[in-house]
Amino acid sequence: MQYVVLTLFPELIQAFWDNGILRRAIAGGAIAAEAIAVRDYAEGRHRVTDDRPYGGGCGMVMKPEPLAKALRVARRKAPEAITVLLSPQGPAFDQAMAEQLARRPGLILVCGRYEGIDERISDQFIEMELSIGDFVLTGGEVAAMAVMDAVTRLLPGVLGNEDSAEQDSFRHQRLDHAHYTRPPLFEGQAVPEVLLSGHHDRIARWRQSDALWRTLVKRPDLLYQGPLSDEEMALLGAWYREIERIIRAQGGGGPDSPPGGG
Repeated sequence: MQYVVLTLFPELIQAFWDNGILRRAIAGGAIAAEAIAVRDYAEGRHRVTDDRPYGGGCGMVMKPEPLAKALRVARRKAPEAITVLLSPQGPAFDQAMAEQLARRPGLILVCGRYEGIDERISDQFIEMELSIGDFVLTGGEVAAMAVMDAVTRLLPGVLGNEDSAEQDSFRHQRLDHAHYTRPPLFEGQAVPEVLLSGHHDRIARWRQSDALWRTLVKRPDLLYQGPLSDEEMALLGAWYREIERIIRAQGGGGPDSPPGGG
């Protein structure tokens, strides 16, 4: 995977690459990464990269000339890469999108600043826009880091244990199960006994159940997005019947009761 990041602050991106999984991925040859300083392609003594918007209004807009020059350089460096603008107007970046991008040979990531970039750059150069959420950042660098982190960990050999990425949250529209490590007792809270049993089948069933329960409680919307296995259907059915019994025992009823509740 080849990353080329266009930014006004290449030192931010370089610090990200110099640590953790990204550093190991670069050292191991899984990814190649380069930051292009857009300001280097601006003209004049002050190398101005922004100007006032036509039509008036607040804020500044990134000028098209330096961006165009930087993008042409980036495309020569990574001719097979897709050009992505980090933008709140793009579709939401999620695990499925990360998996799609991980199959690409490279990404040119454009980090906007100010009120955004000149629309003519989007029309001529940008092939995809991505948003990491419905909130406003001062620039696209944080979003670019999030995309690179999520994509890189999916590349073969990056995590060391190939099962790690397979079992991540959202991999199958489920949150991850709870995790525990030593000590077995911490401030009065014990690790679930099944995890200490050494019984791999029981542990696997516990993890499946816990992942399903956490998804149901925290992100039930995910359960609508993918098919439920027979085991998951059985677990949900058992929980439903137990909840229904509890509500009946408490004399519950009314429009908020589960279907069939008395």
